[in-house]
Amino acid sequence: MAWIGDARLAAGPEAAWYLETVFTPGEHLGTVYDDPTTPVVVTGVEEVTTIRIPSGRLVVDAPWHDDEAREYERGLPTKPPRELAVRIPPGTYRVEIAWTAGPYEFFGEHFDGVACAATRLRISDDPVIGWEMGLGIDDDIDRLQPGEQFRFYSDANVGCFADAGAWTALAAPFRTYVDGGPVSRDSEQLPGWCERVTDESRQADLVTFTAESGGVVWLGRAKTGDVAAIVVTSGMPGAKA
Repeated sequence: MAWIGDARLAAGPEAAWYLETVFTPGEHLGTVYDDPTTPVVVTGVEEVTTIRIPSGRLVVDAPWHDDEAREYERGLPTKPPRELAVRIPPGTYRVEIAWTAGPYEFFGEHFDGVACAATRLRISDDPVIGWEMGLGIDDDIDRLQPGEQFRFYSDANVGCFADAGAWTALAAPFRTYVDGGPVSRDSEQLPGWCERVTDESRQADLVTFTAESGGVVWLGRAKTGDVAAIVVTSGMPGAKA
């Protein structure tokens, strides 16, 4: 029997189109801001790294929050991360970026307009037949009002995928503060301004990605209902998802 989701979480037609199109090289996502004659084109999909999720529990959230800096520096408790309610099979997964280009001119100078449009965690290669908002473990769907969306928030326009079982160790490099400011962290630098932090004691990882003010976590469901992909868009101007 084919999967049938909850209509309250389902992506609308424009969002579903965007989520499919953004990972299809050669397709157009719209036009450059203030220039309707120049298209924004999907130029490619790049695998930037892999991520280990041994617990099968996934956090999709900002790796740090500016308003908790005092707590970080003093070692005080902070709110838990946004862990998804859905579970995935423990394993190692590909993290991919969709790249776009929309050339533009600014004060006589020309720019290529290359940008990361979305980040995808590939759970399987099964075709996606539908998209829905991913619930956090503390989200109550019965309290969702028409037009509202479940999402995470980020002060620094950075989100991350991370193993929930190793969250404390994985997030620690982003939450080490001295004299009111963050200290330099020893992370692996990846394409697209992403970073990777590992916890070898748990064989688990955290990978950051661009997310303007945070974003909705979109679950791509296969015909069986299993999650085949998890996507967060970067918040480009005019993005439909």
